[in-house]
Amino acid sequence: MVPAPRSARRAATGDRAAATRPRNRRQLIVEAAGRVFSERGYHTASMEEVASAVGITAAALYRHFPNKYALFAECADVMVDGLVAALDEVPPGAALTDVLLPLARITVTHRASGGVYRWEARYLSREDRRRLAAKFGRLVERVDEAVRREHPLPDDRLRALAALGAIASITMHHTSIAQRRAEDLLLASALDVASCDPSAGRPDARPVELPVQPVPRTRRAQILAASVPLFARDGFASVTNGQIAQAVGLTPSALYRHYPGKIDILAAACLQAAGLLAQGVEQGLRGVAGPHEAILALAATYVAYSFEHTELNSVAEAEVAGLPADLRRPLVLAQREHIAVWEQQLRLARPELDPRQARVLVHAGFGVAVEAGRGLRWRDSPGHRQAVTALVVSALGL
Repeated sequence: MVPAPRSARRAATGDRAAATRPRNRRQLIVEAAGRVFSERGYHTASMEEVASAVGITAAALYRHFPNKYALFAECADVMVDGLVAALDEVPPGAALTDVLLPLARITVTHRASGGVYRWEARYLSREDRRRLAAKFGRLVERVDEAVRREHPLPDDRLRALAALGAIASITMHHTSIAQRRAEDLLLASALDVASCDPSAGRPDARPVELPVQPVPRTRRAQILAASVPLFARDGFASVTNGQIAQAVGLTPSALYRHYPGKIDILAAACLQAAGLLAQGVEQGLRGVAGPHEAILALAATYVAYSFEHTELNSVAEAEVAGLPADLRRPLVLAQREHIAVWEQQLRLARPELDPRQARVLVHAGFGVAVEAGRGLRWRDSPGHRQAVTALVVSALGL
């Protein structure tokens, strides 16, 4: 048998490769990259990790995206684009349930990659951030219109943002729950938030006493205190040792006498955040009479902590994924203990919930606090704390 010419063999091999290459490879790349960026953070993630997750070589990945930033920018867009497209199919004047349901469905479907927008978008260029914010603004306007029409109460835009925060919360944790159950829970939570009157005070609310952040008297404490605002403003990866040293009047080499590396400063910031919150919870729960009062105390404490320690909290939430496993482990344990306290009290207040449902709703409350606080630009006042606390409690179905 005469062998086929080499050119014919190459053509046949190319045809087979083309036949096995999925037509939606770019979509598969973006989905995998979203998961990697959400889990590892933009700067920690690599193109090689993304390629491995898709099952292709790095060279093949670069044929679709010229660099990591281009891939990251598309990941940040894809979730919002899907949400906007879904709302474009909902007729004007539709019921609030019909507006929120497709948002919950898409967010749950893409929960593994949705965290890119929540925290990592700060690494986008200014132009890309503006473009992304404009798209998100369209979502908020559409939800706001439905909230205002269906529940004509004060603070309609704040309630719309908070309802979206309840839905988006599913992207920030790994609780295993069936998709339909998650959609139903988040939809109900968002609807409760949308119908809440955040201006109505709670007569049983107690004043919150948070532990005072220690005054940085030692050089190590001064370095930590100076680093947190820099990490919050620019992102951990973008801050240099030189910037930190300049903020405390040291040379960069002098930092190493107090911290082995910049990552250790971040770990110390995250531990400080966890410690302050744990102390606040312990104080807030003293003398509570039952689960409803406990939930109110937990919500008020978390909201007060978020307003009082905004920069520290945002750094801890946004950057913990980039810590090495040994430094991240105590923080994960502290977070689990905190959530377990909420979960226990919520299940006492709502016995029909199983542990996974309760956990999802607790995270929904956290998502409400984040988005409502952002909507208020974290301007601290008793009225703002009261409003956000009311929204958080509503997210739990209480």
